Amino acid sequence: MTDTTTRTAATGSVPGRTAGNVDSRVPERQRNSATGSGLVTDHGGTTIADTVVSKIAGIAARDVSGVHALGGGAARAVGTLRERIPGGRVNHAQGVSVEVGERQTAIDIELVARYGAPIDHLATAVRRNVIASVERMTGLEVTEVNLEVSDVHLPEDDQDERTAPRVR
Repeated sequence: MTDTTTRTAATGSVPGRTAGNVDSRVPERQRNSATGSGLVTDHGGTTIADTVVSKIAGIAARDVSGVHALGGGAARAVGTLRERIPGGRVNHAQGVSVEVGERQTAIDIELVARYGAPIDHLATAVRRNVIASVERMTGLEVTEVNLEVSDVHLPEDDQDERTAPRVR
């Protein structure tokens, strides 16, 4: 539903301009506190791309002690190759998929846990850090963070990587 409002030039708006679903009779500060977001204001709307939320969530998840990596086996292998190519960069959104709406987002994360990390505590810490980071940086409400622990990284896996020949 779209409300069309006419405001005077004194308020800085154009008469007859469509205001979307924003009720111009409610002050911006009050409207933002009611919606929990400053993404829709009298001066326009802000759209946040899926990749922005994915990167923030990926970085926040990696920051939690006990998370070895994000993504499944194939995604991690491709990511490792990408990083070794000159000029290649880390894909911070690897293993993260999101749905972003106007005011809310839902996040799915696939991760590899370090051996010995209690997975239930790890999941709680990842959720807490991801929710706090995404909500603080975007203003979006995080409705859910679904985690899939797809593997456990063993200490001897690091030894295998160091001793493997570079050329065969």
